[in-house]
Amino acid sequence: MGYFTKRYHPPGTSPGTLQGSGEAGLFPLKLYLTDYTNTEFTEHDLATPEECRGYLDRDSITWIHVQGDAEAQTLRELGALFGLHPLALEDVINSGQRPKADDYAEQLFVVLAHPVTAAESPDVNIAQLSLFVGKRFVVSFHPGKDDPFGPVRRRLREHTGRIRERGADYLLYALIDLVVDEGFPVLEMLGEAIEDLEEEMLDRPGPDALHRLHNLRRTMLVVRRMLWPQREVLNSLVRDPSGIIGDENHVYYRDCYDHTIQIMDLVETYRDMITGLLDVYLSSVSYRLNEIMRILTIIATIFIPLTFIVGVYGMNFVNPDSPWAMPELRWYFGYPLVWLLMLAVFGGMLVYFRRKRWL
Repeated sequence: MGYFTKRYHPPGTSPGTLQGSGEAGLFPLKLYLTDYTNTEFTEHDLATPEECRGYLDRDSITWIHVQGDAEAQTLRELGALFGLHPLALEDVINSGQRPKADDYAEQLFVVLAHPVTAAESPDVNIAQLSLFVGKRFVVSFHPGKDDPFGPVRRRLREHTGRIRERGADYLLYALIDLVVDEGFPVLEMLGEAIEDLEEEMLDRPGPDALHRLHNLRRTMLVVRRMLWPQREVLNSLVRDPSGIIGDENHVYYRDCYDHTIQIMDLVETYRDMITGLLDVYLSSVSYRLNEIMRILTIIATIFIPLTFIVGVYGMNFVNPDSPWAMPELRWYFGYPLVWLLMLAVFGGMLVYFRRKRWL
């Protein structure tokens, strides 16, 4: 799992400098354009940012989505077209930013953490989603392989809901709401992993279970670190002083803010459960060790008197002229009598232990 900076701002570099890693990106860059009004809708792929220039003067909402590893040149071109602030563009190319919302005069810059899970795996990857919103445009950046905004595109394409009837601020809400709600299935998967691990620790605690516990704990720490600030981001958007977000859409942002609170409640609950699982593991291991020691102690206690008996009769002092010789060694039924004595001692100790509830 990871949310770590792959490209960074070198020390001493001028603020706002866009500098790539110099290596080919993990995921190829793709540009998508969506332009719409209440009655018209257009979408197509772009080869270069310059192709969207013709849509900027139209009385419509323009959404440019950049999918994959953003390149410095692409960011410069988009920045020139939409007037994006260089400091914000620097945060786009330097991945690993803390979720935040910055006000740059006529536009807002929003950074969110997008949790992504692998199929049938408790590993969680958190991608940085960067969003610029102005009065009539939205520019979004996502570094992953697949476009996460398919449901929003479908709503725009099919004209379902009110998304095409409202401005860019409502499109921003739709994108943020999708990303925030992605946290619920991720946490549900982590919750199931915690429950399975709890059952395993109660039945058969071992090094493998402890290793999985530590992995879950690290995962939850990173999830909490990146999802917690999103509540502050939504709160700042609800109270947006720039006027980018209209008053009629504040209610939707408040609903999204409520979702972040629910997510953080789940995160805190699961974190407490993981902490408790360590106590469960230590208790289970201690209980199993005590059970093993109890059984071994009982076995050793039972055989102590039997060992004493056979030890005494193994001394073989049979001198017939000595009054201190062992007369039992010459008994006709001596051997079976010793066995009966040992069996009687063995049975008597078992009865005693059972009455004491030691067995």
